[in-house]
Amino acid sequence: MERKGVRIVDLSVSIAPENQDPLPFRIRYESHEEGVVMGAKLFGVEPAAFPEGKALAGEFLEVTTHAGTHVDAPWHYWPTSEGKKARTIDELPLEWFYGNGVVLDFTDKPAGYEISSADLKRKLEEISYTLQPYDIVMIRTDCDKKLYDPDYAQSHPGVSAEATLWLIDQGIRVMGIDAWGWDIPLKYQAEEYKRNPRDGVLWAAHFAGRHKEYCQI
Repeated sequence: MERKGVRIVDLSVSIAPENQDPLPFRIRYESHEEGVVMGAKLFGVEPAAFPEGKALAGEFLEVTTHAGTHVDAPWHYWPTSEGKKARTIDELPLEWFYGNGVVLDFTDKPAGYEISSADLKRKLEEISYTLQPYDIVMIRTDCDKKLYDPDYAQSHPGVSAEATLWLIDQGIRVMGIDAWGWDIPLKYQAEEYKRNPRDGVLWAAHFAGRHKEYCQI
């Protein structure tokens, strides 16, 4: 959409029954005819009060906070962050979420590839840009195009804990990815952990939020 020289790009992912999201959610669709029951209850009137037996249609969602496009707050990662109680989404400054977006294109990387700080620096050099505090860094993988594929959640490259901490050190507080998760897919994390059990493998980039406060989109 373009208006007065400004191009608005919708980056959100829809919530639909066809989505191949590993975390379960449910949508119940209510027709205009079915909406009469709720309308009658809300107004305290008989269903016959509504014209042609119709009222408002609606959708009723049962979801997790991970469904569709969402923000992971520090509380999601750990009970504490930077030695204090981790903040929930309603406690974070709104200014964090309104700023310049910096898109780094990693569409050439395969599923399971773990993006390092060296990779980020190379991409920034390619676009001749130096990160500024409170920029919003967005990792492009094009995996949003696989939203309805059975392997959607296992098809993306992810960002390492080391790269995540590097971004935070540059003054970045909000970072996002167009895939199911910021870390590499779960199956690659699990394979590495089973091969060599140790800390710092499972949800490593998420757990970086224990030490330095940041949010993922």
